[in-house]
Formats: sequence, C-alpha cells, structure tokens
Amino acid sequence: MMDRYSRMQLVAIYACIGVFLTFILLPFFEMFMTSLRPLEHLFRAPYQFWSDDFSFDAYRKMWETVPLLGRYIWNSIYISSMVTLLTMILVIPAAYAFARLDFPFKNATLSMFLGVNMFTGAVLLIPLYRVLRTLGLLNTYWAMIVPGVAFLIPTGIWLLRSYLEKIPRELEEAAFVDGASRLYTLRRVVLPLAVPGLIVVGVAVFIGAYAQQFLFAITFNQTREFQPLPAGLYEFIGYQSVTWNEMMAAALVGVLPVMVIFLFLQKYLVAGLTAGAVKE
Repeated sequence: MMDRYSRMQLVAIYACIGVFLTFILLPFFEMFMTSLRPLEHLFRAPYQFWSDDFSFDAYRKMWETVPLLGRYIWNSIYISSMVTLLTMILVIPAAYAFARLDFPFKNATLSMFLGVNMFTGAVLLIPLYRVLRTLGLLNTYWAMIVPGVAFLIPTGIWLLRSYLEKIPRELEEAAFVDGASRLYTLRRVVLPLAVPGLIVVGVAVFIGAYAQQFLFAITFNQTREFQPLPAGLYEFIGYQSVTWNEMMAAALVGVLPVMVIFLFLQKYLVAGLTAGAVKE
C-alpha cells in the first residue's frame, strides 16, 4: 500500500473514508443517544450532546407501551426470510440462464427487469391490492411476501448474473464432456463456486425485504398479528405526543437481526463484493 500511494495520498484516502463513515454512522449514534434521554429532555435548548440523565428505561418501557413489539420483530424476520428464500429459488436458475444461455431478446428482457426497479411500490399499490384481494391473500403474511418477491427478483438476477459470469466456462464444459446435464452442472459445479455471490445477493434481498415492509403492510394488512416492525413502530405515536426515545430504542432493537447477519457473514460478503475486481 505504501509503495503505491504517498503518505499524503493515504491521509486523504483515510480522511474521505472517515467522513463517509461519519455520515453513515452518525444517524445510528443519534438514535442511540435519543433512546437514552428522558422524553421531556429531548427538545430542550440549547442542544446537549452529553447529559447526566441518560438511562436505559426506554428499552424497558417500550415492551409495555407496545406489548406486541416482540411479535412485530419476529414478523419482520419471518417475512424477510421467506422473501429471501423464494427470491433466491427463482433468481438462481434465471441468473444462470442469462449468464450462460443465448436466446432471443435476452438483453431486452434484462433491460425490462432493470426498468421494473424504476417504479416505486406506491405506483403499483392499487393493482397489487386488486391482485392480492382476488387471490385472498390480504391480511396474511403472503400479502407482504408476494410483492416483496416480485420487486426483488430483478435486483437479484442482475447481481447474481454478474457474479456467475466470472466463473470460467471451462469448468462447466469439462462436466458436459463427462456426460453431466446442465442442471447437474449448475447444482454440483457452479453453485459451490458461487457461494460468496449467493450470500451477497441473499443479504441484499433480505435487507430490501426488511426495508419494503412498511408500505406493503399498511396497505395490504390490517391485522396486528401479521404486522412487521416498521408498521408496529407507528404505535409509539399517540394522539398528543410521540414517545421518541422508546421508538428509537425499538428501531435499534429491530435492526439487530440485520447487524448479526452482517457480523456472521462478513467474510463471505467481502469475498463476494470483491470477486472479479482483480484480474490475474
């Protein structure tokens, strides 16, 4: 590293990284600080970065304010996990076909998939509501799982296709010479080599499903039993006041599953994100 960059260049690089991380982490730090402050001291002036009245009472009271909070967190994890599982089942063969096979309108179809991501969920709420009502899926988990899968399939195909294209074709051709079918080659040759890419796509889909739950939940689901955490946080908003400290505490607790996933899959995420960045 020192051979490629001068000391001043390294200082500039690390300074830019520090500024970037500050903008990324500062909102989470402020959420944590807000969760520790008493509600009556949140908006006092002048603003105090540090105070002597910090406590973890909000983390205890939030379970009393919203008794179903634990259920909401579990629902978010369950919905995101189901969306990820179903999306990966559909994305793997599709991405492999786009990476290895030649068929008419291949590039046009890929562009169409990319165009789907340009539409926000709000634009398609009414058509989706009609479809889900016809299928009898309203007020169920599937009311959020089905739209989540539909919106995240294009992203998964684009990400995984790029990774599969980095796998040498010679490995598959050698399997074909030995008499292996394409499905067998995909299962026994390609997928084991694509594990880092699969994990990256899976995590991206999981996070996308976790983030999309609010809009779908308040539109397609009116049953508290099936509500995810983003919709459940609305219960901290009262008629005359908002318990911001408890809401921030609940939001941080709800983010923990995603943070745990990143912690345990960090090695594979780095390997998947940097695959193909260096050519021999």
